[in-house]
Amino acid sequence: MSSPESESDTRFSGSIPKLYEEYLVPMIFAPYAADLATRLGTRRVTNLLEIAAGTGALTRELAAVLPDSVSIVATDLNQPMLDLASSIGTKRPVEWRHADAMRLPFPDRAFDAVVCQFGVMFFPERPQAFAEARRVLRPGGVFMFSVWDRIEENEFAETVTAALESVFPDDPPRFLARTPHAYHDQPTIARDLVKGGFTARPQFSTVAARSRARSSRVAAVAYCQATPLRNEIEAHDPARLDEATEAAAERIARRFGTGAVDGKLQAHIVAI
Repeated sequence: MSSPESESDTRFSGSIPKLYEEYLVPMIFAPYAADLATRLGTRRVTNLLEIAAGTGALTRELAAVLPDSVSIVATDLNQPMLDLASSIGTKRPVEWRHADAMRLPFPDRAFDAVVCQFGVMFFPERPQAFAEARRVLRPGGVFMFSVWDRIEENEFAETVTAALESVFPDDPPRFLARTPHAYHDQPTIARDLVKGGFTARPQFSTVAARSRARSSRVAAVAYCQATPLRNEIEAHDPARLDEATEAAAERIARRFGTGAVDGKLQAHIVAI
């Protein structure tokens, strides 16, 4: 049985999808979307499946970089995220499908590439999700995904988490450390891939990037209101969302200065 926390951590609904696309995509997802699309562009791909596509940051890059002959199916568990991705659209046609990574609605060996940008951290049973990715892959196909490194290597996320400890000292919201930044240990990832049936040795690339926002307030809104951290803050007290956001903005400004802010990002790219 899933816990209230796990359900909250995977719920992207209400105003979150729009804010996610407006604030979070350019701030933290765009650099890695370009990186993943470039990596896939060096491989022979004819049918590609994207899991946990969100609002389509990676999908748009894939549609722009990969040849028009490559078919792309983009899926997500959260229909509101997928609806927004579809409404934004892509350079060329993409098939959008509502799908659960734990039970992919596709036949065996349907794709020669499966890709997931910052989604596997949210899967309740990662070996099962990996087994599903392996099932739909053709022999010789590639499974490629990205995960955030530990929170200490991602400066805005670390700063926001510390700020919320001052707002809710008795039970601080820990979504960012608990979920997006909790699945970074490479031996653990390798073991989960083996449990999912992969036999090759995964290749890990650690990629640093910069997260930029036009103000500390924008960075704070991105994390506090455009992610499921919002669900956790509102579960504590829905009337204190603005207070929590302001506390995060003040802490970011204290660490990174006023005006435009710039912090470190770091992630692992895994290919097998």
